[in-house]
Amino acid sequence: MKQFAASLVLLLPLAAFSAEIPDSKFYRDAAEGGMAEVAMGKLAQQKAQSPSVKDYGAQMVNDHSAANDKLKALAHSKNITLPANPSVAEMEAKSKLEALSGQSFDKSYIKGMIQDHEQDIVEFKKEAASGQDPDARAFASATLPTMEAHLKKIQAIAVSAGVSVGG
Repeated sequence: MKQFAASLVLLLPLAAFSAEIPDSKFYRDAAEGGMAEVAMGKLAQQKAQSPSVKDYGAQMVNDHSAANDKLKALAHSKNITLPANPSVAEMEAKSKLEALSGQSFDKSYIKGMIQDHEQDIVEFKKEAASGQDPDARAFASATLPTMEAHLKKIQAIAVSAGVSVGG
């Protein structure tokens, strides 16, 4: 029992330290989201029927891989350990996409990318405006224009493909 108590005492400072890392949730969420965008982009390159959706998937792989690399380097410089995989919810979304093909794949991918980018832009704007870590704020600010361009592009693809994004 003494050994257990001693171990607990040793763990407390580590737990307290990890809770104090500014903006660690932003780092984790951005890493998970970025990995999911790359994985789904690769899937779109393989399964999409529309050339514009395939091209968009390729752009997601390229742009989000570059952003992920910057985020990894930044997190490493701060001794923040990023997750190795997307979140469970993001992996479930990918699994659902894997089961689709043709126009149903394209429609689902388009809607998912619009929703993801709308949510991510809100989170990145929040971080850029009020994050505690100046490096995380700078990363969010620098990444926002690309994310906003992604949203505009997928919205245009939705319009040209006749995909309703209202519901």
